[in-house]
Amino acid sequence: MSATLTEPAPPQATVAAPDPTTAAAAADRKPLTRKEIIGDHPTWCPGCGDFSVLAVYFKLIEKRKLWHEKIVTVAGIGCSSRFPYFLQAHGAHFIHGRALPFATGLSLARPDLHVFAFGGDGDAFSIGGNHFTHTARKNLNLTYVVMDNQVYGLTKKQTSPTSPLGFKSKTDLWGAVDYPINPMKQAIMAGATFVARTSHTNPAHVLQMMEAALDHEGFSFIECLSECVEFYQGAFDASNPRKGGAFNLVPAEHDVTDEMAAYRLAGEPLPGHFGIFYQVKRPTKNALEAKIIKDVREKFKGLEDWQILQKTFDRMN
Repeated sequence: MSATLTEPAPPQATVAAPDPTTAAAAADRKPLTRKEIIGDHPTWCPGCGDFSVLAVYFKLIEKRKLWHEKIVTVAGIGCSSRFPYFLQAHGAHFIHGRALPFATGLSLARPDLHVFAFGGDGDAFSIGGNHFTHTARKNLNLTYVVMDNQVYGLTKKQTSPTSPLGFKSKTDLWGAVDYPINPMKQAIMAGATFVARTSHTNPAHVLQMMEAALDHEGFSFIECLSECVEFYQGAFDASNPRKGGAFNLVPAEHDVTDEMAAYRLAGEPLPGHFGIFYQVKRPTKNALEAKIIKDVREKFKGLEDWQILQKTFDRMN
């Protein structure tokens, strides 16, 4: 308890006047180049959609001057979750389905960081489904990009939570009979304050969505359709103009603050529309907890750690 009460207040708890010298130095500082942030060579299958998302992430870091000490990348287990290996940056390849709890701790402990979590449809919506729901409702200040290929690719073609009805795999030789989840609906329903969809076939749009998510204060969720060319080739051809499909943007008249309108848009048959479905402003867990900590510290202002601990013991008597 004493550690909690005496740690320095998070940046969100108090607003310090900007340091002109520091601001000038940051403005003159060169952005990271791709060479400075690339890590191990990606081990995905040739043609995998995840290559596109990784390239865009490099572009985002360079374009928005996200230096090494200001960004952290977290992932769970799966093909797409190998992201942290391919970056020369701070991050963690965490356990299956638990990327969001780890990212939550980072976001709360270090609100000055830009926290990005990456995952696939299995990692995010199966073993990690419960964490997805609760991170959304708590409105943690972080971005979660899920590369949805509608199949378990790393373990060689099993039905995933988003596999369509009739999909034949090693676990459903006769064709999937379980109704697939709708990630966009689930995110909106759970309380995410930024919900968007994009596709690996349109890198420029992926970058737009990542930038919008980065600028959003709260839980930002991006569903990125990312084809598994090895085990579900052609899954998203309907959204790829180069293959006779159509990349339909969210209608210009769509009100992103209208939850029901966003829910209806999310209910359209895949591939549906692409863009921001829902975006609202709501207090983040980061800000709410920072206020709680600040208010509690005021009650013990001027006291040493042992005195705070003694007061706690006194209350227990």
